[in-house]
Amino acid sequence: MTPYECYQNYLAFKNHFSKEKFDYFKCHGKSRASLDAFHKRKDRYFFEKMSRQKSDDEIKNFFLANFVECDNSQKIWIREIINCGDQYHDKWSKRTQSLNYNFKQEVSTLFSEFEFKKVFECKLGNHPILLKQHMINNVSIETMVILDSIFNYVSKFDSNLLDPVWETYSMRIKKYKPFINIDVRSYKQILKEILTND
Repeated sequence: MTPYECYQNYLAFKNHFSKEKFDYFKCHGKSRASLDAFHKRKDRYFFEKMSRQKSDDEIKNFFLANFVECDNSQKIWIREIINCGDQYHDKWSKRTQSLNYNFKQEVSTLFSEFEFKKVFECKLGNHPILLKQHMINNVSIETMVILDSIFNYVSKFDSNLLDPVWETYSMRIKKYKPFINIDVRSYKQILKEILTND
């Protein structure tokens, strides 16, 4: 990946996670930014350094990790990625490398503390238990995505929660989902075993 292509990839991730209609995959990880605009950027050195040091897949994973890991993927800027990028990437890598294990641990704890139906209960004006647990880092974004793949709860929450806090999380879950390769049957089985044992 050239420095310019690296920059385009960054913009494609930024647009994907901040614009509802933009799709990273449909745009093949590129954006319309001109080469001239790239050469005028003061932070150009960052993309030049990345393109030298990382493979194409490493660059993509680095940007994905940063947009998923930050507090608000719609508001992250390149300066934050320059300052915190490696730290965000390390946290994301640890979670994704232990996806099955983390899912088991998180849902075991979640459903031992809360009744299954209550976790997904969504009443107008009140954040569901699942969202609250995610907000205090007891449930990872990956587990949120996996649970949505099983139960399709996001659309239900979208209908009942009309607040900007949920909108931010909802968008991040939907935008992250296509990047995670989920064997739904396998995770359903894991969940079934956990719920049966409880």
